[in-house]
Amino acid sequence: MADRSFLNWPFLDDRHRALSAKLEDWCSANLGDLDHRDTDQTCRQLVSMLGDAGFLEHSASVDGNLDVRSLCILRETLARHDGLADFAFAMQGLGTGAISLFGTDAQKAQWLPQTRAGRAISAFALTEPASGSDVANSTMTATKDGDHYVLNGEKTWISNGGIADVYTLFARSEDAPGAKALSAFVVTPDLPGFSVKERLETIAPHPLATLEFSDCRVPASALIGARGQGFKIAMSVLDVFRTTVAAAALGFARRALDEATQRVTTRQIQGAPLFDLQMVQGHIADMALDVDASALLVYRAAWTKDSGASRVTREAAMAKLFATDHAQIVIDKAVQLFGGDGVRSGNAVEKLYREIRALRIYEGASDVQKVIIARQALERSKGEN
Repeated sequence: MADRSFLNWPFLDDRHRALSAKLEDWCSANLGDLDHRDTDQTCRQLVSMLGDAGFLEHSASVDGNLDVRSLCILRETLARHDGLADFAFAMQGLGTGAISLFGTDAQKAQWLPQTRAGRAISAFALTEPASGSDVANSTMTATKDGDHYVLNGEKTWISNGGIADVYTLFARSEDAPGAKALSAFVVTPDLPGFSVKERLETIAPHPLATLEFSDCRVPASALIGARGQGFKIAMSVLDVFRTTVAAAALGFARRALDEATQRVTTRQIQGAPLFDLQMVQGHIADMALDVDASALLVYRAAWTKDSGASRVTREAAMAKLFATDHAQIVIDKAVQLFGGDGVRSGNAVEKLYREIRALRIYEGASDVQKVIIARQALERSKGEN
């Protein structure tokens, strides 16, 4: 049983504790027998199930107020039970984040009721073949043509690519370099000129694709926020959801610690439990320390945002960097403690080992988070002098 004492920390309120208890019961009842062989179908099923249970109501907000602590509790708990369930929930939030925060009333009315009910799947189309973490280097264009924009270019590593009903897409709408030329759009896959160029396979199967746009016309009403605000919109969305990536990593780490603790207390070596070895106790202590430190950073960042901070760039970057990197360490230790069984296909820690790696890359790779933290530290230092 995972440690849930963190729920009593002052970062969280009674509503968060109630949400955690409800979700824990739901996960135990619904996620044990999922068939993961058809990833697309299972993802669709999970979105529908999460919508029916009411959990997707937390993924988007008509008034633009997202409770980040609730998002973190949801992602941590889902990730601890099933990585694809976490993915299905997370993309409903990330995919509609720009609409929640900056969308018009018409855009919100059209899409948020559907995504929150699990009747439509959403996606966030930002990354390109030549621009991942360097968002300002985007080359996809959105050329104004009367009351339409014409999209040309590619997006890649798009989660839910190929199965999404609505995409938040970022493209260069101005003839200028850098971040100020980007704009955000609501795009649907039925538009002429939109195509799925390639489905992408990864070590932890998720729906991923490269998308291609060839003279794809979208109405001007598809613009999210103001023209040229795309970079600001993307960063604002990531500012919220980057912390939840850390929460998912925390969920993976908690599961690894649970599995490892169970293993070393039941596995015998030389007539005694494996846990009796001081070296093993040291591993468990390190894992527990990493889990708690990650949780403190995650819920500090979430609480700071929910308390009214306009941006939590520093706190979110710290949470994501530490939680994802140290979840990798915790899970690796768990695999080691399981011995040969730790690399057996289908073993819980083997699945965690495959799941965690991508979290250190997407929504800002670990090295990029270090750059962000360093720059934030420098700005604070200048402000104090």
